[in-house]
Amino acid sequence: QAPLLESGGGSVQMGGSLRLSCTASRRALSHWPMAWFRRAPGREREFVAAINPSGRSTYLMDTVAGRFAISRDTALNTISLQMSDLKPEDTARYYCAARRYNDIDLPTRAQDYDAWGLGTQVTVSV
Repeated sequence: QAPLLESGGGSVQMGGSLRLSCTASRRALSHWPMAWFRRAPGREREFVAAINPSGRSTYLMDTVAGRFAISRDTALNTISLQMSDLKPEDTARYYCAARRYNDIDLPTRAQDYDAWGLGTQVTVSV
């Protein structure tokens, strides 16, 4: 079983919205820096957004800033990615990631994360 579980993907039309969620199967997420990455067909995995353990600090890549928001709910043991004004270029499989040590401020490299989910597919049509 993957340590993280994503949900909320689906198919939407351009301009639509989706909310992705991520939870841990066996432990609390509250102490971990977390992030969302995505991989589109034929492309490298890319960073989307990161959030620190307290949830008070976030960072999003330029192409989604203003359209996406990352948040965490400690009580529900989840992090979320609210996606609005979706574009066809947002089509990808989205992955949740966690770093077991809080020693890097909002890491953006995939190699800085050591727990991953299996991903959830987001498809945006014209």
